[in-house]
Amino acid sequence: MATVAMILVAAVALLHFYIMYLEMCLWDKPKGRKAFGLNEEFAASTKVLAANQGLYNGFLGAGLLWGLWLGQSGQSVVVFFLLCVLIAGIYGGISSSKKILYIQALPSAITLLSIFAL
Repeated sequence: MATVAMILVAAVALLHFYIMYLEMCLWDKPKGRKAFGLNEEFAASTKVLAANQGLYNGFLGAGLLWGLWLGQSGQSVVVFFLLCVLIAGIYGGISSSKKILYIQALPSAITLLSIFAL
C-alpha cells in the first residue's frame, strides 16, 4: 500500500475514533448536541443508544489501524473495514442525514480509490 493510501487510512481511522468520542462522551453535552443537531431532551433519552453506536465506530477505527499494523498483508483487512465504513456512510446518508455521505462515505471511498490507484 502506498504511503498516501496509508495516511488516508489512518485519517479515516482517527475520524472514527473522534465520532466514537462524540457519541460516547459528548452526545448529551453542548458540543455533541451541536454536532448531531440534537435537542437536550432527545440527547438525554438516547444517550445509551448513542454510546453503543459510538462503540461500533470505534471498532471500525480499530479495524483500520489493525490492517495498517499488519503491513502489506493487512491490505485486505483495510479494504474490508473501509467497505464497512462506506456502506455505513451510505446507509446513514440515506436514512439519517445527507451530511453523513460527506463525512463518512466520501473519505472512505477516496481512500479505497487511493489503495487501488496507487
